[in-house]
Amino acid sequence: MRRKAVHIISLGCSKNLVDSERVARMLADAGCDVFMDDAPRRPHITVINTCGFIGDAKEESIDTILEACRDRDEGGSVRKVYVMGCLSQRYRDVLPAEIPEVDGWFGKFDWDGLATELTGTQPQSAGACERKLSTPSHHAYIKISEGCNRFCAFCAIPLITGRHRSRPVQEILDEVAALVRQGVSEFNVIAQDLSSYGHDLEGRSLLAELIDRMADIEGVRRIRLHYAYPADFPFDILPVMARRPNVCRYLDIALQHIDDGVLANMRRHITAAQTRELLERIRREVPGIHIRTTLMIGFPGETPEAFERLMEFVAEQRFDRMGAFAYCEEDDTWAARNLTDDIPQEVKQERLDRLMAAQQEIAYDLNRAKVGTRLEVVIDSEDEDYYIGRSEFDSPEVDPEVLVRKTRRLQPGQYVMVEVTDAMPFELIATPVEP
Repeated sequence: MRRKAVHIISLGCSKNLVDSERVARMLADAGCDVFMDDAPRRPHITVINTCGFIGDAKEESIDTILEACRDRDEGGSVRKVYVMGCLSQRYRDVLPAEIPEVDGWFGKFDWDGLATELTGTQPQSAGACERKLSTPSHHAYIKISEGCNRFCAFCAIPLITGRHRSRPVQEILDEVAALVRQGVSEFNVIAQDLSSYGHDLEGRSLLAELIDRMADIEGVRRIRLHYAYPADFPFDILPVMARRPNVCRYLDIALQHIDDGVLANMRRHITAAQTRELLERIRREVPGIHIRTTLMIGFPGETPEAFERLMEFVAEQRFDRMGAFAYCEEDDTWAARNLTDDIPQEVKQERLDRLMAAQQEIAYDLNRAKVGTRLEVVIDSEDEDYYIGRSEFDSPEVDPEVLVRKTRRLQPGQYVMVEVTDAMPFELIATPVEP
């Protein structure tokens, strides 16, 4: 009997990607050929793991679903289309009627139901540590919790994923150890809210303990932290970051804004003064740390003066990595129920453009300051002219890369010392050197 081919398309964040990898393992164990790239080799079933976070992400999910259905209906390689993930979870009651072309709809966590539908049998549920990696073999994402208790005014994540639920420390350590045995050396630790990790298990933060114990595992070269929440920040993680050489001097912490009025409207549970104190302490206790943040413009109540305060904050803090997006009202959130989205789209776009232009100049200045310094990079891939690498300050997919000149043969997954010889706004140029 010919094995079924299943193509999983994972949209949205790296947390979604981890879910896709676990589903892929379940299907592979059930006898399917599973691939997660854009080059199907034979007729296949398509599974789309959707994102439902903001308007652009929802639009991308819908477009991907419709494109797959058209391919199937026009005699392409797609044979059936199934949808899972955040968008499907949130709009399960209305999407089947709006897009009846889809062969099956499943929620974010209904992996058993999806696998049963695809294979015709009750599959063996993949263990918490069992995944079919889709990333390059030397790095992986480690999701340490699910859900969120913060209920920020603009965010629908708690409506989709539910309350914050931490994975046990030992379970995570077992997963890391298993991945090390497969050749993984770099671990990007992810959660919707790292700052809350452990509170539902023991009534206190367990993040510092978890990362310290992860760093003890032989073969772990890098640990990088993503998506801390600024309120109730677990300060005991900072000595671990400063002391452990394999814990990257890198922190992804979404601040969203600096104006006190906007922060209050956003229900962020922190003030501008507390935000500045937090950043000052992080930088003081972890010298050389690179901070990545995300900001939101155009939230209800963002006056021109509030936006100018945000511009001044970005110029003052000079973030090493920064992303931004314009507010988009999300159904059933506190903001949608209680605030009016009264800032015109063209004003939002103008503010966003100004903010990102300012950040581009800052990023370029910071990159130029690295010329003449040495960095350890891991090689991810190569193109015609360069090897593509990343330093401890560069997370996959979202951050700049180091373009390494081809003066000697390097392999993906290899760590190499380089000297930075030139800089662009979002990349560095470097040459391999002896350590």
